[in-house]
Amino acid sequence: MEKRESSETEVAIGSDTNEPHYKPINKSIKEPSYATKDDQGSTTGDSSNLQPTHTNASEDGWEYVTGTKLYLVIGMVTLACFIMLLDTSIVATAIPSITSDFHSLGDVGWYGSSYLICSCALQPLSGKIYSRFSSKWVFMFFLFVFELGSMITALATSSNMLIVGRAVAGMGGSGLVNGALTIIAACVPLHKRAAYLGFMMSFGQIGILVGPLIGGALTQYTTWRWCFWINLPAGGVTALILFFIHIPSRIEKIPFRNNIKATLVSLDLPGFFLFAPTAIMLLFALQWGGIKYAWGSATIIGLFCGSAGNFAVFLAWEYKKGDDAMIPFSMIKIRIVWCSCFIMLFFFGTQIITSYYLALYFQAVRGVTPTLSGVYLLPTILSQMLLAIISGVLVGRLGYYMPWAIASAVLSAIGSGLLSTYTPTTSTGTWIGFQIIGAVGRGCGMQMPVIAVQNATPSKQTSIAMSIVAFCQTLGGAMFLSFAQTGFNTGLKDALHQYAPEVSSQAVAAAGATGFRHIIPEASVPGVIHAYSQAINHVFYIAAGAAAASFFASWGIGWKSIKKAKTVKPEA
Repeated sequence: MEKRESSETEVAIGSDTNEPHYKPINKSIKEPSYATKDDQGSTTGDSSNLQPTHTNASEDGWEYVTGTKLYLVIGMVTLACFIMLLDTSIVATAIPSITSDFHSLGDVGWYGSSYLICSCALQPLSGKIYSRFSSKWVFMFFLFVFELGSMITALATSSNMLIVGRAVAGMGGSGLVNGALTIIAACVPLHKRAAYLGFMMSFGQIGILVGPLIGGALTQYTTWRWCFWINLPAGGVTALILFFIHIPSRIEKIPFRNNIKATLVSLDLPGFFLFAPTAIMLLFALQWGGIKYAWGSATIIGLFCGSAGNFAVFLAWEYKKGDDAMIPFSMIKIRIVWCSCFIMLFFFGTQIITSYYLALYFQAVRGVTPTLSGVYLLPTILSQMLLAIISGVLVGRLGYYMPWAIASAVLSAIGSGLLSTYTPTTSTGTWIGFQIIGAVGRGCGMQMPVIAVQNATPSKQTSIAMSIVAFCQTLGGAMFLSFAQTGFNTGLKDALHQYAPEVSSQAVAAAGATGFRHIIPEASVPGVIHAYSQAINHVFYIAAGAAAASFFASWGIGWKSIKKAKTVKPEA
C-alpha cells in the first residue's frame, strides 16, 4: 500500500459509492483528503477518481464553527432567508393599497415580477461570486443590496420607484439562499449538516406561508410601507452579528485588487449576459401567459422562442468555457446534481402552490380573516418545521438521504391529493389531518437535495452547486405559480357558469377572494363559494403532479451515506 507522508498511515473506509465526483481543475485549491475503491471494493491511496472521505474537524483538518457562535450563524442566515422569502409573498396583500395610492392598476404585474426576474437571473452569477470571495462578506453584500431595495420600496413616491426598489431587492435576494447554504456547509461537517439545513430551510420557507398574513395585518392596521420597513431591523441585526463571527473559508481566493482581469474572467460575465435574458424572457412568458396574453399569442410564443434560442447560445458558450463556466457542464452532467435540481424545482412548485392556495381556501371559501387563516395554517407550519429537523437529525445518524426524499415525494403527493377534496363544509379534524400529511412529507425531504449535491461536489464548488439548486427552486416557484394561476382562473370561470350562472365572472375576479361577498346578491354567495372551492381543488391537482414528478427524480440522488468515515490503522 502506498504510504502517505505522515509517520502513521491511516486509511479511510466507509464510503459506499462508486459515483464519479466533480474533479477540480485548479490544483492549487486545497481539497480534503481523498480515497478510492478498487474493483474489489478495497480502499487505496490512489488520488485518481477522487472520492471525498467525509470526516469531522479533528480528522480532516477543516476548521468548523461550534458552540454559541454556530447557533448565532445558523440563526442569522436563517433570519435573512426568512425575510427574503417573506418579501416574495408579503407584497400580495399590499398590492391593493399600493395601486390605490399610486393609481397604478396597470403596474400590478411588475410589483412581483420585477423582484422575481432579477433574483432568478442573477442566481448563477452569485454562485460564481461566492466561489471567488469570502462567503461572509459576499453574503453581507447581498444582504445590503436586499435591504437597500426594501428601503427604496418603502420610501417610494411613485409606482416606477417602487418597481425599481423591488428589482434592487431581487438582486440582493439572489445571493441570500445559496449564500446561507454555502455558509452552513463551511461551518458544519457534512454528517451533521442535514439537521441545520432542515431548520434553516423549514423556518425560512415559513416566510412564504405567513407573508400574505403579515402583509394583510400591516396594511390594515398601519400602512403598506411597513411590509418593507420590517426587513431593515432584521437585516441590521443579522449583519451586526455576522460581522463579529469568523466564517471558515473552504477555497483559496485571489485578492481582487491583485488580479482584477483574472477575477472578472473567472466570473464568466459573458455567460451571465447570455443567461440573464434567457431567464427573463422565460419568466415573462410564464408571468404573462394566460393572464395578460393568451398562451397562443405571438407575444408569448415569441418569448418562449427567444428564450430557447438564447439558451442554445448560452449552452454553446458554457461548453466552450469548460470548468471555468458560470454553470460548468462537468458538474451538471453528474446524475446526483441534475436529479437534485429537478427535485428542488418540483418540490418548491408543490410548496408554493400549497402555501398560496391553502390561504386562499380559508379566506375565500371559509370566509375567515387573514389573521385567522394564518392560525388555520399552523398544522402545516409546525408539522413541516418539526419533520425537517427530525429528518435532518436522523439522516445524520443513519447516513442515507434518498429514502427520505422518496418518502417526501410520496407523502407530498398524497397530501396534495387529499387537499383537493376540501369542500366548504370540510370538518376541522379533516382539514387539519390532511394538512399534516402533506406537511410531514415536505418537511422530511426539503433539505435532501441540498445534502445530496453537497455530498457529490468538492468544497470549492459548493457555492456554484448551491446557486444552481437555488435557481431551480426559484424557477420552480415561478413556473408552478403561473400554471396554478392559469388553472385557477380557468377553473373559476367554468365553475361560476355551473354554480352561479347569474353572476359575472369578471366582477367576481375583480372583487377578489375576500371582496366578492360584498358585490353580489346574497342568494348567489353559496354558488360562488362552491365555484372557488372547485377551482382551488383543481390547483391542488397541479401540486400533486409536481410532487409525483419529484418522486421519480428522487431515485437519481443515489444510495449514499453521509456518515463520517471511520479510520483504521493498517497492520505493519
